[in-house]
Amino acid sequence: MKKTTVINSQLSSVIANMGHMDWLGVGDAGMPVPKETPKIDLALTKQIPSFIEVLKNILTELKVQKIFLATEIKIQNPKQLEEIKKILPDIEIAYIPHSELKKDLKNCHAFVRTGEMTPFSNIILESGVTF
Repeated sequence: MKKTTVINSQLSSVIANMGHMDWLGVGDAGMPVPKETPKIDLALTKQIPSFIEVLKNILTELKVQKIFLATEIKIQNPKQLEEIKKILPDIEIAYIPHSELKKDLKNCHAFVRTGEMTPFSNIILESGVTF
């Protein structure tokens, strides 16, 4: 049995197959996912699991060099933005309109759906290198 922290087989496989500058989307229960992007659905019920719980879990195995967030998170969900910044303190943040973030999901290896029910709790993680 796998010893590391990401034990969801689909998610673990996606992370293992990512290279430098590849993208992984993570978001709330309502985010529309393009048909061509594989969806890893972890949502069980409202807020379970939360966006932050899933993000923290992913970050135990994925090296991230940059993140993309919706500009709207600054006004619509500043508490979530604060948490993201706390978890990823030294990572470059690119703010883009939510409409663009949704379109960019088609370039992600996968989208991880959480049970999160707060607005603009969506992120694209750009993988870095560990060497």
